[in-house]
Amino acid sequence: QVHLVESGGGLVQAGGSLRLSCAASGRSISTYNMGWFRQAPGKEREFVAFIRWTDTMTSASDSVKGRFTISRDNAKNTVYLQMNSLKPEDTAVYYCAAYAGRGTYYSSSRYDYWGQGTQVTVSS
Repeated sequence: QVHLVESGGGLVQAGGSLRLSCAASGRSISTYNMGWFRQAPGKEREFVAFIRWTDTMTSASDSVKGRFTISRDNAKNTVYLQMNSLKPEDTAVYYCAAYAGRGTYYSSSRYDYWGQGTQVTVSS
């Protein structure tokens, strides 16, 4: 079992930055693929960013590419999402998730473990 806890959310003005953290416990995430998703009110959960465990390959959705960066520190059992140049449309609850093995990383159904989420609100 992997237990994930997100932190770092909050209220920020448009153009500002936040860094989200996802701390894992229960077992090491060094062999897990890690992703960030978000869900805005009235909308479906959507893929934000991914980092692969084998070679730390990363991917990000078109809506955040160039502004958000995912990284991981296996020694701290933590994954990060650095969010720069935030926009009001980035407002959502952000979730960290993990899965082992192969799969479609941008599909939420592939992930085995989820955190409880952290709220990010960007004011205009």
